[in-house]
Amino acid sequence: MNILYRFLFPEKPKSRYFSIFLLALRILFGILLLSHGIQKWAHFESLSTTFPDPLGIGSVFSLSLAIFAELFCSIFFIAGFLYRLVLLPMIATMAIAFIFVHSGSVANGGELAFIYLAMFVLLYIAGPGRYSFDRVISYGLMISQKQTI
Repeated sequence: MNILYRFLFPEKPKSRYFSIFLLALRILFGILLLSHGIQKWAHFESLSTTFPDPLGIGSVFSLSLAIFAELFCSIFFIAGFLYRLVLLPMIATMAIAFIFVHSGSVANGGELAFIYLAMFVLLYIAGPGRYSFDRVISYGLMISQKQTI
């Protein structure tokens, strides 16, 4: 349980200014990825037949997973809710897009996927900061644990 708790709710947030910086990055990159997810969702019918299938699971399922990561996970990412957990599908989607769809090359149109991948990995390492729902949850769990002792 302690390992899961530390994974979902990492160490104490850094300074206030660093947390504001992390919040700004979450909002900026979350909205950018969210817009890609909205476009995919809006054009699901036409994309479902032509969407790349790098894992061999079918275009429809690949598109659905991309929409899940880009649309739904990015909403939770912006809010800082289950931050590191929702970053995993986002990182996986960008890694698959960069490595398999764009052949691991920025010269082959993969620069955007690479930028997202690099940013999401760095944000995963940095954590959500003070201004997130994870901080509220972590604070509430700490208080409830102290009350039971």
